[in-house]
Amino acid sequence: MSGRTVGTKQHLATPALPGKAAPILVVGGSGFLGSNLADSFLRDGEHVIVLDNLSRAGVERNLEWLVSTHGRAVETLIADIRDRAAIEPAFRNAKAVFHFAAQTAVTTSLERPTEDFETNARGTLNVLEAARLAGRRAPVIFASTNKVYGALGHMEMRDVAGRYMPAGEATREHGVGEDQSLDFCTPYGCSKGVADQYVLDYARSFGLPTAVLRMSCVYGPRQFGTEDQGWVAHFLIRALAGEPISIYGDGKQVRDILHVTDAVAAYRAVLKSIDRLKGRAFNLGGGPGNAVSIAEVLSEIELLTGRRLSTAKSDWRAGDQLYFVADTRAIADALGWKAGVPWREGLRDLYAWLHDDWGEVSRIRHLPRRVTA
Repeated sequence: MSGRTVGTKQHLATPALPGKAAPILVVGGSGFLGSNLADSFLRDGEHVIVLDNLSRAGVERNLEWLVSTHGRAVETLIADIRDRAAIEPAFRNAKAVFHFAAQTAVTTSLERPTEDFETNARGTLNVLEAARLAGRRAPVIFASTNKVYGALGHMEMRDVAGRYMPAGEATREHGVGEDQSLDFCTPYGCSKGVADQYVLDYARSFGLPTAVLRMSCVYGPRQFGTEDQGWVAHFLIRALAGEPISIYGDGKQVRDILHVTDAVAAYRAVLKSIDRLKGRAFNLGGGPGNAVSIAEVLSEIELLTGRRLSTAKSDWRAGDQLYFVADTRAIADALGWKAGVPWREGLRDLYAWLHDDWGEVSRIRHLPRRVTA
């Protein structure tokens, strides 16, 4: 395939040009966060390989956007991380690896736990082995999740002005820190937790420079959110379509939402300091300053769209946390990073992108839901 079209399975799209710098490999690079990170490196003149199986509806549009914008600076490998032999060519010359590919829905993990394990656990081990066997000691930075901490059911909660908030003063002030015990819950939490721990252990056992970012809810342009994953974008998409929004639970759940530009900055900062940070895990989220309830986000969407939303209450979902706000002091201390986009401003940014690209988003949202790998 040419450098300007999506490639065929298991083939690098564009052979490395003579004199081309060693590439940055973004695994899952057609997804929401992966495509934004790839774009940021490409705008800085880097050579990027995007590895993706294009299984999630809409992500092929992100890949087409990257290729049409950056041309031959983008290589693509259409392959699945469950097939190590297929993905190994992308690792041979890579100078850094960002791993975002995953099965991302708790609901899917409950329906198909073996598939969830094969993608998130075995797939991550394949990524690590491909990086290790390439022999370049390329850093591997992994996108983990706050779900590795479980449902946090042990935390005493209070209803504070229509929000669930921890009774403990320190957690209310700072959020949940990395010292919180791991407590994998649901097959999704287990598979991501296994991957999380493997990534950290490859630094200890093999000297591979690795790091883990345990993410809260990231949102922003190029996110085709669904009911199962990417809830902020999903709410806005449903609102723009004039369709009802399902609320699981009572809407008082609290999350710290993080704009994608801040997430990209964090990943890049970790890479820059990987020699100092290897083998460490950091929580990554909007922090207490961007902590919002589901009901608050819905109210803000009503202001943005100028219309009353139709909502329907449904039962709580397995493993749902009443509260998760990331304590980001560790990553702030290590890197000087902090969330810079206030959540209302970020929501306006996402709304503007969805509004401008509504024709394409509307088409994609009606495609059958598929499992991403």
